[in-house]
Amino acid sequence: MKNLKITALLAVLAFSPFYANVISDGGTAVINVLADAIKWNKESIDVGNIPQGKPKLIRFEFTNTSAKPVIIQNVAPSCGCTTADYTKTPIQPGKKGFIEASFNAAAAGPFMKTVNVTTSESKTPKTLSFKGVVI
Repeated sequence: MKNLKITALLAVLAFSPFYANVISDGGTAVINVLADAIKWNKESIDVGNIPQGKPKLIRFEFTNTSAKPVIIQNVAPSCGCTTADYTKTPIQPGKKGFIEASFNAAAAGPFMKTVNVTTSESKTPKTLSFKGVVI
């Protein structure tokens, strides 16, 4: 029984360097590679004071900095008072795309809203935000 434990331990130690070399990513962080696929001009916009009862259009622009086309798969505003539009065609490398949020300012006072954007380059949605004061 003791020989079996020693043999198992030696086998684990012998194969550890082999697996470590196979799994190595060359020092490049996967998160940084994904984050570099899209460069946003602004991720948060302060619209200042806006009049009550008049929809406000907020535009977020980005550039595809990857080597392949990026497709916007989903755009989800945080509430029913906001609608969204976006670039529907694939955004080619080096080209620009947009997300537009139209906020219906029904209630007076300060507000902060978000829009979650999912692309073909990331499984995690990117959260864009805008804030201001309805007067």
